[in-house]
Amino acid sequence: MAVIENLERAVIGIRLAIRARLEACVAPGIGAGASQDGEEGSTTVEYAIGAVATAGFAGLLLAILKSGVVKGLLQGIIERALSL
Repeated sequence: MAVIENLERAVIGIRLAIRARLEACVAPGIGAGASQDGEEGSTTVEYAIGAVATAGFAGLLLAILKSGVVKGLLQGIIERALSL
């Protein structure tokens, strides 16, 4: 159960990081010193897209790990390891 709880915390952390990055993408263009460069902010957007993909993968992994079959397999592995 601790593994799943840690994964849930990681997903929440990733979601918060994505939100912060997306907000940072919107905020830099505001203000008097804003540049008209078309490439400005592209790196940040690339990181945000990567973070969104990572969060999606983490969510998928979490859903798989919460399934009954996988839970049973992991519990069996841990019980066998602890019984040695």
